[in-house]
Amino acid sequence: MAAQTEESDCAREQTKAEQDVDQVRQRAARDQQRLDSGAVTSPKDLENLQHEIASLAKRQGDLEDVVLEVMERRESAQERVNELTERVSSVQSKIDDATARRDAAYETLDGEAASATKEREVIAGSVPADLLKLYDKLREQQGGVGAARLYQRRCEGCRLELNITEVNDVKAAAPDTVLRCENCRRILVRTAESGI
Repeated sequence: MAAQTEESDCAREQTKAEQDVDQVRQRAARDQQRLDSGAVTSPKDLENLQHEIASLAKRQGDLEDVVLEVMERRESAQERVNELTERVSSVQSKIDDATARRDAAYETLDGEAASATKEREVIAGSVPADLLKLYDKLREQQGGVGAARLYQRRCEGCRLELNITEVNDVKAAAPDTVLRCENCRRILVRTAESGI
């Protein structure tokens, strides 16, 4: 925006400077016409007219230098605008790409969540009501994890290893007994990798 404003300011300044040059050029042309026509006969008026034409020529040269300087600044500003426009376009392209990837990931996650919800509903239907109630209560208390796998004598919920007494209790318990970790109170899920 700043570069575009600078370029726009330079364009206005260039137009103004070119108008000033044109006015001086027209006045000099009129004076030269008067001089060439012979309408001015007084030597003093002729001298003043020649002096004014010389003065206008110098003024025109100075104004043309200003126009050139403004044109150079404007060209530099235009290059900067073009460079920044390309960079903005590149960044916008990256934003659009990232947004598309994010939206695709959301869509995938939404699909997975819907699938997991359906799967949970099916599984929850086969779990006894009191166990499901306990699980939901623990899940709420434990930040979303109500049951944890017992892996190599370690509760994967709290990451603490069971002591020998707890291990013996787990070994002695019937396969359908609901066991809980003594440390985090989550339901322990026994597998072949439990190390028991």
